Parts: sequence; C-alpha cells; structure tokens
Amino acid sequence: MKLLFKKILSLFVFEILILVVYYFLISVLNLNLKFTSGLLLSLIFTVITALVLFVFITGQKKNPESQAIHSLSAIGIKFLLELLLAFLWFFVGKKSGLPDVLLFFVLYLAFTLFSILIISKELKNRVL
Repeated sequence: MKLLFKKILSLFVFEILILVVYYFLISVLNLNLKFTSGLLLSLIFTVITALVLFVFITGQKKNPESQAIHSLSAIGIKFLLELLLAFLWFFVGKKSGLPDVLLFFVLYLAFTLFSILIISKELKNRVL
C-alpha cells in the first residue's frame, strides 16, 4: 500500500503541475479555451490513471500467475475508459473545435506517458 500511495501522490502532483501550466498558458497566450473545461478533463484523466495504477500495483502483489492478467487488465481498463471519455467529450459534449481537440489529445498524451513511465519502472526488474 505504501507503493500505491506514493504513486497516487505523484499523480496528484503531476495533476497540479498540469493545471498550473494550463492556467499560465491560457492567461499569457489568450487561448480560446476555458479553464473549467481543462480542469474537468484533467480531473477525469487523473481518476482514470489512478484506477489503472490501483489495478496494476495491486496485481503486482499477487502471485506471479495473475500478474500478467492484472497488467493487461489495467491497460484494457485505461483504453476503454478513455475511449468512453473521448466519445462523451466529442459527441455528447459537442467539443469539436480545434482548441478542444488539441486539449484532449495533449492531456491524453501527458497522462498516457505518465502511466507508461510508472508501469515500465515497476516492470523493470520483473518478468510478465
């Protein structure tokens, strides 16, 4: 649980850093974006990433036979939840303008890279 708490804490620090940079970019560059849309989207990505980290890290503590299933389940959960988020963001929320599309994919890239770094660091000395 200590490892999970450490990774979730680093995720929240990453979230705060993203929000500070986002607020700075909106205020300085006068972008055609609202802070609330970036805040909402980044919080949803944070929740999805926290869920993925929870599934992955708790799976790493299980017996070796189920570690691969938990790792693949975490990646599958991430894919499905972000696919659902993209559907809701673009089609239900009608966020189809260029700034909104760029915001979504920049945040998607940032949180995906964060997840990949955490997962690859944990798998560095382990074999699936």
